[in-house]
Amino acid sequence: MLDIDFNDSDEELREILGQSRVIAMVGESNDHYYTSYQVAQYLKKMGYTVYPVNPNITTVDGDRSYPNLAAVPEPIDIVDVFRKPTHLGKVVQEAIAVGAKVLWAQLDVVSSTQEPERKALGSGVKVVSNRCIRTEHERLHLPPIDLVH
Repeated sequence: MLDIDFNDSDEELREILGQSRVIAMVGESNDHYYTSYQVAQYLKKMGYTVYPVNPNITTVDGDRSYPNLAAVPEPIDIVDVFRKPTHLGKVVQEAIAVGAKVLWAQLDVVSSTQEPERKALGSGVKVVSNRCIRTEHERLHLPPIDLVH
């Protein structure tokens, strides 16, 4: 099986992060010690609108947590996945169904078969895999996004 050509060149990452405004954080925790929480806080400080998606919690710092991607109240640019790889197939199905533009699978969120990633790409969803969105944002020295559309 050939490796997938993910959308992960520096140029593509700059474009994805520069053009996106709304991020759904699948698996975000309300525990300040978890990486998903810390990454979400960073992205908010950088000007992104971040929606927690976790059916096991109701809020994160007073913001509503949504049970699934379909419940997020506006179009999603990036679906950032902080779940075990076994859940990636379901997340991809939801991401395609809501018309998300990008699936961003965090470090170690890689399916063994890469079938979910292939399905996303085949449906026109860009895929960034096995990378931390915060680390990439910082590495590329990207400024906070302009909040004026």
